[in-house]
Amino acid sequence: MKLSAIHHIAVIGSDYARSRAFYADTLGFAVLRENYRPDKRDWKIDLKISDDAELELFIPEHPPARLSYPEACGLRHLAFRVDSVEAAVRELEALGVACEPIRTDTFTGKKMTFFHDPDGLPLELHE
Repeated sequence: MKLSAIHHIAVIGSDYARSRAFYADTLGFAVLRENYRPDKRDWKIDLKISDDAELELFIPEHPPARLSYPEACGLRHLAFRVDSVEAAVRELEALGVACEPIRTDTFTGKKMTFFHDPDGLPLELHE
């Protein structure tokens, strides 16, 4: 088997308007598809990350809270590549999104920082 790329990443949100605004408006991902699924009583929004990858947002009526500290086994965070962490942080902070101080990745030597989505999911910017 040869896995060639990540097709999509799925994120569960708790509030339709807030999650959609954050990922589509604040982060700028284009909405590809948006559907309410009555059988599951949730919204599914597919967003374009790149030509090859999508972000799926699932927004059910009452999702359980995300465990974060202590960190539970499983997905830890999502990281997005940017040309300039400093420029991306300025843009996010101008939109009211708090970011951690910029630091250098010990292993890659590249700049990076973290911020959170409306439900507390850690997101990373990495050069």
